[in-house]
Amino acid sequence: MELNYSPGLDGIIAAETKLSFLDTVGSQIVIRGYDLIELSQRYSYLDIVYLLLHGEIPTTEQQADLQDKLKAHYQVPQELFQIFKLLPTETHAMDGLRTGISVLAGFDQHINDRSTEMNLSRAYRLLGGMPNIVANSYRVLNGQEVVEPDSQLSYSANFYYMITGRKPTALEEEIFDQSLVLYSEHEMPNSTFAARGVIASTQSDLYGALTGAVASLKGNLHGGANEAVMYMLLEAKTVEGFEALLKNKLQNKEKIMGFGHRVYMKKMDPRAQIMKEALHKLCLEQGDDRLYHMCEAGEKVMVQEKGLYPNLDYYAAPVYYMLGLPIEIYTPIFFGSRTIGLCAHVIEQHDNNRLFRPRVNYIGERHNLEELSV
Repeated sequence: MELNYSPGLDGIIAAETKLSFLDTVGSQIVIRGYDLIELSQRYSYLDIVYLLLHGEIPTTEQQADLQDKLKAHYQVPQELFQIFKLLPTETHAMDGLRTGISVLAGFDQHINDRSTEMNLSRAYRLLGGMPNIVANSYRVLNGQEVVEPDSQLSYSANFYYMITGRKPTALEEEIFDQSLVLYSEHEMPNSTFAARGVIASTQSDLYGALTGAVASLKGNLHGGANEAVMYMLLEAKTVEGFEALLKNKLQNKEKIMGFGHRVYMKKMDPRAQIMKEALHKLCLEQGDDRLYHMCEAGEKVMVQEKGLYPNLDYYAAPVYYMLGLPIEIYTPIFFGSRTIGLCAHVIEQHDNNRLFRPRVNYIGERHNLEELSV
């Protein structure tokens, strides 16, 4: 039987899902039937968490109940911090995060129960503890004091507080929460495929699936673009400097992070426009619009020279910078927000599982041992 080969699994349908869909024709990111962009303008991250896990936008009471469930898991086992202290200080922030998630599995006394009820309970545990793991794995590796969670704050405000050590302003909380919404779920990128297809379909547990997803997102062809964009902006310093830097990279045929997308191709990532508007708001509040004008200039250069448009990471980078977040933690924050999407995919996979077992197109030689001379 002849099998079709598609490099990178381009155009291959790997799963049926009710969670999300990238509608490139309608330019929509569909989340449980709703447009993600519209959701990001009207609802909070916790609303999206509830929507992905339960299939509907929560009532006020349901959202409050979800908040309480997550707050119950803000604290994580103290052993995690002891392990973080044993890691080499050169450890990458994503590796610290990966270690923390992996260690959590040992504290689950029902690790082999993959029922929907238990997986939902694990999702609450992981989501509740994720800000703590993201923030404090980074802080410990950088010789900083551990920040305890503040249960008086909202989920996103507490996440921000644990990273920075200060409570956000109303605008900072709003924009940080909106960024979490935009990063929350995006159909079947590599990390989701790793978690769902490669790991969860073997009936492995949720922690293992997310551990594999962290390893996937660490790769610079998937994650890290937001960090790379910020380093370019800091190197360039000015509008003219950024235009010159991009043109020089293009001339040298270097890959420029923050532009283009495997699915959107010749269209702007609709999430990028939301972060562009958020960047403008922060610039107005802080009285410094330099980064906004630099990014606009860079966007024009890439459209004119290569026909490439910004993706979410391009504008999320300066937004996070103006929020005062350390550059090295941008990708761990991305993963922290995507945790809900990953959990929802693993739960859906476990509820109707079939082991992923692709084939290969063999292009090697075939030999007959009898042809060998004795």
